[in-house]
Amino acid sequence: MTTRFEPEQGRPDPGLDAIMGERRRLINLAYRLLGSLAEAEDAVQETYTRWYAMSRRQQDAIASPGAWMTTVASRICLNVLGSARARRETYVGEWIPEPLPDGTVADPADRVTLDESVNLAFLVVLDSMTPAERVAFILHDVFCHTFAEVAEIVGRTPAACRQLASSARRRIRASQPSASTPAARPADVVRDFKQAWETKDIDVLIGLLDPDATAIADGGGLATTFLRPIEGGEQIAHAWVELARRAPGDMACLERTVNGQPGLVAQQDGVIVTVFAFTIVGGRIKHIWVVRNPDKLRRWTTG
Repeated sequence: MTTRFEPEQGRPDPGLDAIMGERRRLINLAYRLLGSLAEAEDAVQETYTRWYAMSRRQQDAIASPGAWMTTVASRICLNVLGSARARRETYVGEWIPEPLPDGTVADPADRVTLDESVNLAFLVVLDSMTPAERVAFILHDVFCHTFAEVAEIVGRTPAACRQLASSARRRIRASQPSASTPAARPADVVRDFKQAWETKDIDVLIGLLDPDATAIADGGGLATTFLRPIEGGEQIAHAWVELARRAPGDMACLERTVNGQPGLVAQQDGVIVTVFAFTIVGGRIKHIWVVRNPDKLRRWTTG
């Protein structure tokens, strides 16, 4: 959703450019908080709706419109995160954050900056946190807000917010195994995996996968995929060879950037139907994230 707001007719708004200039920062914040660009855009839309619902006198009384919008958008996201937990209980299969291609959208105001904080594996860890942990961590550690500012948003004390962010950091550290061997370039590993998959070379696939690797797929009940994680490199290799055998003749596997990292997409009749993201540790694939839910692939299919 990308509706733009205009000031009331006959009411010039000298601060309109500054207010609309906040949009990209808010989109970036909301996507990291929610893991869904569609929900992030809705949250930002609601933030602007609330701003323009105020009178000019109310707007002028706000010392920092940018800070006000950050507070409102963050609180909206906090509420969405709370309700998302209930929605996930009825979600079909595993839930994976919405993957993003390079560029994402044509309008620069809606583009998400692709860095380590939107790595798909990182977003999956964020999703395991409580809503308050996630908001405190993202606002403080990623967007550099003080704990006093975070406290105002989440409705807790600065000391409590410091504890929330600390707990979030522990979760992230625990999810990041250290590599004991020099890491190969991720793009090379993904390319080798693609070639071995296309040639159905199971031995090479097994060699590229960590023995304890996992593969998780998200079809959302809208696309056929495996509902439970596949565990073990050998099991994943066999599953991917079977996928290659069953693939339609017009299916193509292409290298693409997924949330700023090397990944793959499956394209059928010129339309991307699956996105694959990878976590690579010590030159081997540790996790594969497979997104087939068409609702999460709209950025890939519409360009």
